[in-house]
Amino acid sequence: MTSLAISGGTPIVTTPPPHFSWPPISRTTTDAVRRQMNTAISIYDRSGVIAELEDRLREYFGVRRAVLTSSGTAAVHSAYVATHIGPGDEVIVPAYTFLATATPLLHIGAIPVLADSDETGNISVADVEARITDKTKAIMVTHLWGIPADVPALRALADQHGLALLEDGSHAHGADIGGWKIGRFGRAAAFSMNGPKPLSAGEGGFVLTDDDEVYKRVLLHGHYNKRCRNEIPADDPAHLYGVTGMGLKFRIHPLAAAIALEQLGNLDSYLEGRARFAHYLCEQLESLPGIAVPKPPGDTYPAWYGLPLTYVPDELNGLPVERFHEALRAEGLQEVDRPSSTRPLNLLPLFRDPTPMLPYYPHLERVAYRTGEFPVAEQIWHHTLKLPVWHRYEDLPLAEAYVAGFRKVIDNHTQLLG
Repeated sequence: MTSLAISGGTPIVTTPPPHFSWPPISRTTTDAVRRQMNTAISIYDRSGVIAELEDRLREYFGVRRAVLTSSGTAAVHSAYVATHIGPGDEVIVPAYTFLATATPLLHIGAIPVLADSDETGNISVADVEARITDKTKAIMVTHLWGIPADVPALRALADQHGLALLEDGSHAHGADIGGWKIGRFGRAAAFSMNGPKPLSAGEGGFVLTDDDEVYKRVLLHGHYNKRCRNEIPADDPAHLYGVTGMGLKFRIHPLAAAIALEQLGNLDSYLEGRARFAHYLCEQLESLPGIAVPKPPGDTYPAWYGLPLTYVPDELNGLPVERFHEALRAEGLQEVDRPSSTRPLNLLPLFRDPTPMLPYYPHLERVAYRTGEFPVAEQIWHHTLKLPVWHRYEDLPLAEAYVAGFRKVIDNHTQLLG
């Protein structure tokens, strides 16, 4: 029996962390930022790098309209406001998601109605249907870890009930279902471009839509003055409000836009590399006891923002996931993560009692979720171990070492019992 590192043995991985960083910053990236610094560091309208990136996003995703924002949170906020979500409206959102999928609803007086996960971790179509009421205005779907949710079924459900389908594609840039890119299934889609996202600007986001009314309201929500005055027709009653819009500023910084524009040109090659690594990691790990790998449907192409592995304690004599994770980290597998901020929202204080943070929120009694309300989401999250998904051939030895680390801990897991 080999001694585990946690018990004094030699770690498998001795390379100092970090073992994964994103986005890839090349000479081309720094040149793009330098050129933009010499051109403009403030852009108030749809011109220059802003127009170029929005046009490229429209072309890449196959939509009519794209609006850049300062963050994915801002993009989600604008998508809600632009689809006329308001006080008292119910929006069904995944219980298991990043908090910003739902938090903007609290700031517009709407009610986030959480829905449980299916066996993939994405939102359950059946549970969504069970939570529709006469106050439901929209369904928001997240594509968790870049693996597409069942949006065709959700789209059919939304159409059946006359609801807006919205997408939070922040994990899923470039992912698709049957060749139809994530971001095209709903009335609007919001994306983040913060640090580790498949398409990164460092910080930033964008909204996609084919709906001119949504486009206009996104502009009014966060792009007041020049953009609104230039792009909302003079005969539109909303043009009168162009100078102020709704009073918020959600514009992206031009330097961030320059980074994203350069990254977008490489996105497909990055995704191809991630797909190869995800296939390799799943192929190597799926035969190990204690580990279940994701199995996306055959017509989907994930973006692999992360590789969510499900720990199965019953296959390792009931060894707690906490102890298993601790042993992996001791072997030098520092990038094996137990997700924290992306978790079932009912476990976060803000969705259990928002009163200290938002005392004037008008529906405090509706946002009082408790542990145990979403058993599938909670079970999946508690047993998720997330791996990074590399994309470069030169990272293969590191990926191989991570596989060896998993195998070592699993083969010797009895040392961790008791």
